[in-house]
Amino acid sequence: MPDIGRTKIIHGYYRYTDIWFEWNKVLPNMEDGYAVKAILAHDTLVHPDHPLRLPGRNGIELSIGILDNGEARLLFSSAQVEYIRYWLHAMGLTKELIPLPYSDCLLTSARLQNISPVVYKTGGELHLAIKAIDKNNRKLKGADSNLNSRRLMFERVRSLWCEQRGVWCAVDFEAWDMEHTVITEFGWSAVHWVDGKPVENMGHLIVAEHRGFTNHYVPENRRFYHYGQSEDVTMKQLKERIHSMIEAMKKLGPLFLVFHDNNQDLKYLRSPAIQAPLDSLSFFLPESCTEAETSDSPKIYVIDTAELFAALEGDSGGQKRSLERVCRLLQIKSEFTQHLHNAGNDARCTHLALKEMAGGDPLDMQRVTRWPQHTSNNSGLRVSFSKEDEDSDALPSDDDDIITAGPYDPKTGRLREGWAESMARLQRRLDGVNTEQDDADKSPATEKSATGEA
Repeated sequence: MPDIGRTKIIHGYYRYTDIWFEWNKVLPNMEDGYAVKAILAHDTLVHPDHPLRLPGRNGIELSIGILDNGEARLLFSSAQVEYIRYWLHAMGLTKELIPLPYSDCLLTSARLQNISPVVYKTGGELHLAIKAIDKNNRKLKGADSNLNSRRLMFERVRSLWCEQRGVWCAVDFEAWDMEHTVITEFGWSAVHWVDGKPVENMGHLIVAEHRGFTNHYVPENRRFYHYGQSEDVTMKQLKERIHSMIEAMKKLGPLFLVFHDNNQDLKYLRSPAIQAPLDSLSFFLPESCTEAETSDSPKIYVIDTAELFAALEGDSGGQKRSLERVCRLLQIKSEFTQHLHNAGNDARCTHLALKEMAGGDPLDMQRVTRWPQHTSNNSGLRVSFSKEDEDSDALPSDDDDIITAGPYDPKTGRLREGWAESMARLQRRLDGVNTEQDDADKSPATEKSATGEA
């Protein structure tokens, strides 16, 4: 007789398709199979009274798992499957406690690169999701390994963000564009959670002794912080503030430092002028916040919104999009993106971009939902943006073609259809540019550029 006290219980995940299509077929009692099929039907799963419905969820929460080959699978947790069998028997809907699916069907965490939650609100949404996952898996065949890594990272960030633990802090530095070692600004935008509610703080520091160094090529926007009052500090005070901020945040759990293209900002944090306490910095994300909290030393993890967006649009290349372009394509309101190249504003917009992506649906669902007209006919995973999507100042492509061709059709000699409307749209756009230029001309004169002295 086996020693029950030493029996190892293994938890994991079952493929949705195995549970929905196959589980009912292998049950000894056919009538029990009908009950299983009924409780797992798409419209039944999303019903508010379903036994798997979690408090505060507006739908059924399942999981998306990423296999070693990069393909995704929709999953039930083993806990959900076990609960269903007990619930059906307790309600008298099965004659006996039905057996679990074969152990060979169980996917343990070791067989999955990442697991993240996903909520479906309607049966139709769930049904379409299964087809979409299968379609995207076919597109992944032969995909670039760099793209697969980015996709995995995106889902890992989503799952960590959904835990609502630790501190997520977006940071940005600005420097004089004639000498990049001269730091002129620092900004941050952070969030942590208390009793499930987000608590945010943000700020903008201007280096007082470098105020005279004004930019020649990059917009000079240090005076236009939109989220509070800027503070003047010395370089010594800036170093002290950054040190104390990082140390305080590390005490609240794992710290996720968020950048938009981290290369230059990390150089500033590690520079002799700042020497931020980053000894435990890691580019490798934990599987969960629990793993991070139980590590030997408090870890600081790097998140890059430029990499997240590259995963979302299906780009495997090395050319990263600017923060302004990312915010525009994510449809973050333009009121938030005014006066970028202000460190405080950039940090806040980086935070908003992170929230848009990490707080949204799984990657492939997001991509199709955000840009349906640019993905449905695409043979690969890369989103094809139009000229208007890429540049808010670009003419609509139809207008561009009409204006380039001229007002009259050479074959008929008649005025081209849509010419007047296109010219009117162009005039309105030019009027807007002229108005902005007039406002700029009326603004107070900016400080003179430094010639080498602070």
